[in-house]
Amino acid sequence: MKNRSTFKIFILEDDVWYGSMLQHYLSLNPDYEVRRFDSSAAFFSSLHENPQVITLDYSLPDCDGAEALKKIREVNPNAQVIIISGQEDVATAINLLKNGAFDYIVKDDDTKDRLWNTIQHLQEINGLKHEVEELRKEVRKKYDFSNTMIGSSESMQKVFAMIEKAVQTNISVSIYGETGSGKEMVAKAIHYNSERRKKPFVAVNVAAIPKDLIESELFGHEKGAFTGAVTRRIGKFEEANGGTLFLDEIGEMDINLQTKLLRVLQEKEITRVGDNQVIKVDARIITATHRNLLESVQAKTFREDLYYRLYGLPINLPPLRERDNDILLLAKSFIDAFCEENKTEKKTLSPAAQQKLLNYRFPGNVRELKSVIDLAVVMSDGPTIEPENITLNTTTKTTDLFANGKTLREYTNFIIQHYLDTNNGDVLLVAKLLDVGKSTIYRMIQAGELAAK
Repeated sequence: MKNRSTFKIFILEDDVWYGSMLQHYLSLNPDYEVRRFDSSAAFFSSLHENPQVITLDYSLPDCDGAEALKKIREVNPNAQVIIISGQEDVATAINLLKNGAFDYIVKDDDTKDRLWNTIQHLQEINGLKHEVEELRKEVRKKYDFSNTMIGSSESMQKVFAMIEKAVQTNISVSIYGETGSGKEMVAKAIHYNSERRKKPFVAVNVAAIPKDLIESELFGHEKGAFTGAVTRRIGKFEEANGGTLFLDEIGEMDINLQTKLLRVLQEKEITRVGDNQVIKVDARIITATHRNLLESVQAKTFREDLYYRLYGLPINLPPLRERDNDILLLAKSFIDAFCEENKTEKKTLSPAAQQKLLNYRFPGNVRELKSVIDLAVVMSDGPTIEPENITLNTTTKTTDLFANGKTLREYTNFIIQHYLDTNNGDVLLVAKLLDVGKSTIYRMIQAGELAAK
């Protein structure tokens, strides 16, 4: 059985003695599988076996070295070709290197040692490429939304359908959703499942950067451009070149910078602060906000032309309270992940604990749920998480309550449910506190409008 790390090398050399010498020398490395060919016909008939390295004699009697290199590049573009020539012709060497040869080695007393070192270098490069590809596969797996973005609710299925459309093109994407609902996860799912997945994903939280620094952060700056600019800085647009730039909380961007951003998006070029050089950039733009940007446009705090430039494909990410039983699916996923990461026994939610989670509205959305679950796992002593292990923030600001835009009946249900939750489901006590008939509360519970303990 061959070693999994076997490195396949083909030697094309018409001088049988010289080719045999190279084959013997390279075969001293047990990781190398070395085959020798003394005719181009036999060599090309075996090229489908995909060697990683090919040593090519430039002066073949039945094939010109430059033509052989061209054909190799066409048939097996991933193979690295090392030219071995009896002539030290600088012009020929440069031309071959330009056309895809990895190295040009002249036949002399040091040839085999140079060849050995070059192939070792190529083996290291190949190993690094393999590691990078494996890491990319892991990242793609991590952000495969069909596996990691959990949700069986109708609202989340609509989100998945929009993500499917987004990954098929380079259209700009605008994600709308409350804080903590998972907007960056959606952006990463789009990037790592698109054709740009091998290029960088660069995230910028616009709200977290001071207004006077955001331009430098996005476009970069030259040394001495302003006080404190002691070195050149590459901006986020350049970092994301070829990949995706995620602008989170885009609604917080200063109106003056919006004008410059619009020009960058239109021209696909940036200029670093303190410089006049124009730099071409190609980055897919994904934006996210918890604001209603149309209202910002009407209030003249967000440019209308920029709004339509960024709008692209809109994805409305529902808050956790509108995802039905997704709360329990996410909770189970967070429990499993926390237990695995901390090497603790697997835990489950008791029915009462599940009901407590379902009764809560999670104003902090998925982010809050994860925090609640992590703490609950730590607080539980046995294999089952009980309601008393779950700590919820039951205080609600009046401004937050009215921001949700409910009907009067929905507000009534919300208030009664809140009192039931904070009073252990005691219907009689709640009826007394709210001056509501206990039969009314029982009827609402029976109708499914309220959840009993």
